[in-house]
Amino acid sequence: MRALVAGVGNPLRGDDGFGVLAARRLREDPRCPADAVVMETGIGGIHMVQELMRGYDALVLFDAVDRGRAPGEVALLEPVLPDTAAMSDTERRDFFCDMHYATPVRALTLAREIGALPGLVRIVACQPNDAEGYGIGLHASVEQAIGPAVELALDLLSRSAAAARP
Repeated sequence: MRALVAGVGNPLRGDDGFGVLAARRLREDPRCPADAVVMETGIGGIHMVQELMRGYDALVLFDAVDRGRAPGEVALLEPVLPDTAAMSDTERRDFFCDMHYATPVRALTLAREIGALPGLVRIVACQPNDAEGYGIGLHASVEQAIGPAVELALDLLSRSAAAARP
């Protein structure tokens, strides 16, 4: 099973950098599967879309996601993508006009529309304390969540690979 793992976010915006730092930790982990490609997309989601065009069976994103929970809480989410067929031509144009695709939903939707989105897509999400402020470094609770987030991703990759075996 070929998997892409992408770290999303901006490390210059405090907790928003969670995804990038989690991807780095996973890449350094000796348990990371050899057939998993780990990349840092930061705020350049178009790079992830281009990589997905190489063909993958699974996509795992690390991202800071505000769900109104306690800072540092980790969750496994399945993204909900908009129905572009229900959009007017103007709405569709406006939705896809940002070439950076800084928000994962836009990048994932573009990947789906061009037929590059794998069948399995999950977000390993961490509740930020503050993802809007500027500065380098994570809030302590968000930094402590990197380990559990990496464990969750490793477990998901392992279970997915086992399910894909004949």
